[in-house]
Amino acid sequence: MSSSLGFVNVKVLFYLCVTLVFQHHFAYSTANRTGLTLKACVDDSPGSPMFRIQDLSVPERIERLINVSNARANYLYLMSSLNGTILPDNIRIPILRDGLFYIVTFSIGSPAHRVKLLLDTGSGLIWTQCEPCLTCFKQLLPIFDSRASSSYATLPCTHPLCNGERRPYSCVNNRCVYQYGYLGGASTAGVMSSEDFIFYIDEYHMQTFENVVFGCGNDNDNIFFQNTAVSGIFGLNFAPESMMQQFAAQTRSRYSYCLVPFTELVPDTLLLKFGQDIPELPHAESTLFVQRAGDHHFFVELLDISVGDYRLGLPPSAFQSRGGGQGGCIIDSVSLFTLIDSNSVGGMNPYERVMQVFRGYYGSKGFTAIPTRPGGLELCYNIPPNFNDFASLTFHFNGADYTVPGEYAVFYTDATLCIPILKGTGITIVGAVHQQNKRLVYDGMFDELQFADEICRNDR
Repeated sequence: MSSSLGFVNVKVLFYLCVTLVFQHHFAYSTANRTGLTLKACVDDSPGSPMFRIQDLSVPERIERLINVSNARANYLYLMSSLNGTILPDNIRIPILRDGLFYIVTFSIGSPAHRVKLLLDTGSGLIWTQCEPCLTCFKQLLPIFDSRASSSYATLPCTHPLCNGERRPYSCVNNRCVYQYGYLGGASTAGVMSSEDFIFYIDEYHMQTFENVVFGCGNDNDNIFFQNTAVSGIFGLNFAPESMMQQFAAQTRSRYSYCLVPFTELVPDTLLLKFGQDIPELPHAESTLFVQRAGDHHFFVELLDISVGDYRLGLPPSAFQSRGGGQGGCIIDSVSLFTLIDSNSVGGMNPYERVMQVFRGYYGSKGFTAIPTRPGGLELCYNIPPNFNDFASLTFHFNGADYTVPGEYAVFYTDATLCIPILKGTGITIVGAVHQQNKRLVYDGMFDELQFADEICRNDR
């Protein structure tokens, strides 16, 4: 099999990521006046779903990534249900931890204090643990002490996030506060605050964003990343409290990434570009985001799917939103595998139909599905050396066709090929495995997703 279709050495991948985080103590960013670039490294700490994944066998990695993808799907489903309203006990704590594994590292406050936060494209709030604590979990980095920072301030109750009919947060004892409750007894609560965020360009230069709104969590119990260096979450959807929306003038309400093909089912560093740092895409296609009341997830209108040159002809209602969080299609970089809704709509099951066509394609090549499948995936084959006639996968969005080349529509070793698609229950998610070597731009100004093929290893 051609090495250009294979995978690079996983140890090199993790060495690069660890060098960024630990040797220089910061995940560097590059920035200009109306742009910003962040490196989000894979969280390889104990408790993370990526912990020592490179030491697992390929079937064990597949099983781990299936668990991550299913956990992420459940999390996004719960977050998008009930018209997007997040209520206590809506989110299972293992789901949240198992579905997040990228970390961003930067500093906050004056003097600067280093923090590591889990990246979540499914939420908007940025929060970190803060002193003075009512209840705080153990973390390996020092806890941020708001009393020691000259640039720290609490949000007044007159702030739009705490005032008005559609306010996401509440005013209690003249303080704007947030609170999230989780099944299993975990919770985080604190004060909505503002602070300086400092992102490092290199060892000697930095860019400061002043008065960033974030949650200063001083009452955190049974949190899922305790005993690690992680102290909170970096939300990155289109909610008004997200970094992208707070600094729309600098970010132009846009961010982008280009996923390097991940090696042997180990994710690579995620390079997030904002605003003017996003490269021009002269041949990009685009599709509008689908708006749901009170929901800031990245839903797109999926009309149909093709496997190779064969279009399935699914009914228009197959991927439409059906209320209560049911239906719809989300683009998500944190879900490793793609999930296709298995609920029958209009007399057709989209997931079963896609897998049926894949069976037909590889059956026409003389392959027989193997009964013992790595990690429990539904459809795998033994393949001969140097086989590269893989079927492409196309998602037909409203106004644009998103085509995944054959070598990225599947994953394979020298002897085994598998279809990295899982059975969705109520939602369809285009995961990272089908975003490799594509530039994706999430544009909040025009409410659209833009995409184009790109060699992502050339991204700087």
